[in-house]
Amino acid sequence: MLSTYQYPKFEYRQPPEIAENRDGHYPVVIVGAGPVGLAAAIDLAIQGKPVLVLDNDDTVSIGSRGVCYAKRALEVLDRLGCGEEMVRKGVSWNVGRTFFREEEVFNFNLCPQPDHHRPGMINLQQYYLEDYLVQRARQLPNLELRFRNNVIAVAQDGDKATLRVETPDGAYTLSTDWLVVADGARSPIRHMMGLDIEGKIFMDRFLIADVVMKAEYPTERWFWFDPPFHPNQSVLLHRQADNVWRIDFQLGWQADPEEEKKPENVIPRIKAMLGDDREFELEWVSVYTFQCRRMNSFHHGRVLFVGDAAHQVSPFGARGANSGIQDTDNLAWKLKLVMDGKAPATLLDTYTEERGFAADENIMNSTRSTDFITPKSTVSKTFRNAVLGLAEHHAFARALVNSGRLSVPSFLTESRLNTPDADSFAGDMVPGAPMDDAPIESASGTPWLLGELGNRFQLLYYTADAGALDDATVQMLTGLADGTIPVEAIIVAERGSVPAGLKTLIDSKGRIRERYDLTPGSAYLARPDQHVAARWRSLDAARVRAAVARATCNA
Repeated sequence: MLSTYQYPKFEYRQPPEIAENRDGHYPVVIVGAGPVGLAAAIDLAIQGKPVLVLDNDDTVSIGSRGVCYAKRALEVLDRLGCGEEMVRKGVSWNVGRTFFREEEVFNFNLCPQPDHHRPGMINLQQYYLEDYLVQRARQLPNLELRFRNNVIAVAQDGDKATLRVETPDGAYTLSTDWLVVADGARSPIRHMMGLDIEGKIFMDRFLIADVVMKAEYPTERWFWFDPPFHPNQSVLLHRQADNVWRIDFQLGWQADPEEEKKPENVIPRIKAMLGDDREFELEWVSVYTFQCRRMNSFHHGRVLFVGDAAHQVSPFGARGANSGIQDTDNLAWKLKLVMDGKAPATLLDTYTEERGFAADENIMNSTRSTDFITPKSTVSKTFRNAVLGLAEHHAFARALVNSGRLSVPSFLTESRLNTPDADSFAGDMVPGAPMDDAPIESASGTPWLLGELGNRFQLLYYTADAGALDDATVQMLTGLADGTIPVEAIIVAERGSVPAGLKTLIDSKGRIRERYDLTPGSAYLARPDQHVAARWRSLDAARVRAAVARATCNA
């Protein structure tokens, strides 16, 4: 098969524990150098925490695997320092189309609003993401990567976890204050610890074919139900980088995975879809089943589970890697505060609460999509086909079409870390919401709001003219930086600038005012993960400090 990508071989180096015949200790150890483990490591490292990453392999994932990265995941990757490479290499898209047999019955646009930095979705083979994350990790002096280091045992007591690690040079032991587990859906560490994962396995199989070809299809997501080239089943088409096209064929539960992966069986399916005249080459083929499951708790003493190790969903809706990256976005700032002694360990319980809510939301949506795509009875299939037949002409039926509700960030509106509204606001930026982006003008040259947010608590304060702020307000805002947990004050204004070192962002197109329903004096408290913690119509430093205390379990 053709290969459009040169897989790197990461160097194995003998660990100092073996060379010096000693045990090691590290503040944070992360197991798994996939997208989620590397994102967690980079996030902690840029926030000043020394991190050790262990992985049992010495290269990136083989094949495209996770290919769809949603707007929110891209915004997190921007904060980690490698979003630009992703977007530059990937195929950006916002529009998806659904077909029933030969007719289009439904379409959607993921990003209908203007003036957002990132597209609704990009398609990019997972090996590129992992490669970019490894490159970024190597730029950070307090982050160490160890490849071909396989964890074979885990134990923990009250204040640490202890690991036994096997390498080509033998085994060694290390301990850690905090162990972050990102070792995938089969999670050996989860099994070592005897922890359960509960849910549903779906009785169906899909073939993935990565096909290299030149085609003029638009950069959109296309999904077919019962197409003439693959009758009674479904097919999904995505364009990726390097003229690689991802095609998913539904096979049915009775299909033999090994037989279906053989080129002599794959190629006729693709020719039936593309026509005999279309030239193509196979790059990668796989057969998968899928499941919707999660652990009851992602936090077990000194051990924290992220990504597929904690929860799994079917691939319809691109909720796997996107959800895992958001896990790390939620966890890293909380773990940092606990490690710094600025928040109690109970703050980590809110990691399970918030990301468990997100996992349940993803599982619900993924299960509904899977039930619609792969109906398990004649009655449900008849209903599905009736919906598809009506959707072309009737709006009520289009709302029922479900070819995969695509990944969107969870609104953590029920989180105990939120300070409930005391004032009236319009719009979506409620406490617990992921913050909307908007174009800005700033002294730093950053052209987007989210480029100025993250990694710390911040207060956005709105005024028409930043230069007209009175001294008392300026002093109140600057004083927020003096707390045990500092808050950086940022002025959002139509014009002007503030002296005394406060950062000023000019709302150049009025989008911040519009999306956050701002009036003069309005203030928003942003968490380090760019979620809204609280908002008010007037500034009160005591209320801001109380909201920070609540958001960090210090209240």
